[in-house]
Amino acid sequence: MKKVAFYTLGCKLNYSETSTIGRIFQERGFEKVEFTDKPDIYVINTCSVTDNADKKCRKIVKEAQKHSPDAFITIVGCYAQLKPKEISEIPGVDAVLGAAEKFQLVDILETFEKKDKAQVYASPISKANTFHNSYSFGDRTRTFLKVQDGCDYSCSFCTIPLARGNSRSDSISNVVRSAEEIAESGVKEIVLTGVNTGDFGLQNGKRVESFFELVQALDKVEGINRFRISSIEPNLLKDEIIEFVSQSQRFMPHFHVPLQSGSNKILKLMRRRYQRELYADRVAKIKSLMPHCCIGVDVIVGFPGETEEDFLETYNFLNELDVSYLHVFPYSERENTLAPDMEGKVSIKDRNRRADMLRILSEKKKRHFYEQNIGKEFTVLFEDDVKDGKMEGWTENYVRVVAKYDPVLVNETKHVRLTQLDAEGLMEAEETFQEVLRH
Repeated sequence: MKKVAFYTLGCKLNYSETSTIGRIFQERGFEKVEFTDKPDIYVINTCSVTDNADKKCRKIVKEAQKHSPDAFITIVGCYAQLKPKEISEIPGVDAVLGAAEKFQLVDILETFEKKDKAQVYASPISKANTFHNSYSFGDRTRTFLKVQDGCDYSCSFCTIPLARGNSRSDSISNVVRSAEEIAESGVKEIVLTGVNTGDFGLQNGKRVESFFELVQALDKVEGINRFRISSIEPNLLKDEIIEFVSQSQRFMPHFHVPLQSGSNKILKLMRRRYQRELYADRVAKIKSLMPHCCIGVDVIVGFPGETEEDFLETYNFLNELDVSYLHVFPYSERENTLAPDMEGKVSIKDRNRRADMLRILSEKKKRHFYEQNIGKEFTVLFEDDVKDGKMEGWTENYVRVVAKYDPVLVNETKHVRLTQLDAEGLMEAEETFQEVLRH
């Protein structure tokens, strides 16, 4: 029995796909092992969004060769679609598969025999037009379930449409079936993932269903206590979705809504489909119905044309906005996008300084949000990661709670009262047996 190990870079979507590819290997009689267990085959799933995709890929290939010098090394994922030839020239790489091929890699590579040079199977992105159902498996408390893939938006900084193709979705009936399978395995929480999750409903280029209809259908799935929406564009986060989540017992009061810039000038240069006023309106709507709701924000700083005044406009906008945390990215150039040719390039030093300012703001926002929840009662779903005799879990509204390790608590939902922040900024809690109130 040949042994295979996996390594995933990037987003929750990549994790769901790696897990699914892993199950395909296991169904064909391969043994799935850890990275360091001298596997016969490595599958490295890459990302093009994070900085230094090339450097990270090379490093992981080098590490793989250390652990298993004769292993067959396969590269898949977004970076593999964008730069197949470049990756094929990395010493140690045996095969590169693009977006249309990655789910067929066991059939394509069959014997996994090394050749004189790396094999490349990467069709034009237009061929990546089918939807492959995927979900992560093995983390007993939470699963990432892919419901949508690709993107029809053309933001001037983003390579995702080039790496993943046009927007396409699973059907509601298939997603519900997957959720039921996941429930049977004992998992309590599902995170819905996609490239542009809110654009769910396109099949063969036609809109046949909607994301709101999907949310309504999943809310009826027995056995799953919690659903989270991983990320949703502000222009696709409709009132009906917010209102439904505010009444739902299964959809958690937690949204991650990309902003990218608080300056309308920069949003226009980025080719985003909204202005800051719409974003502020979405936040106000959420908070009016769910004051305790957690709202995460993606922000890019140092985009071409962003002056210090534009950045301060973003900073002040976020400072005044009732959001809970920020994911901050200094702008980085991507080939075959419009942004690198724009005027007003911002120095790396300024990009990093602005990113640092927003990260400090994020810490303040998060601490303030946590402090607002002290004294309130929630449920916590505890996970099985143990560190220094402590275990962690998350409340419905995504407050991270720390507790003394107790094996009985793993994958269990407990009613707690949030009591205080510890030295690391994590929430401490005491168990309560009173009925949990939705705040």
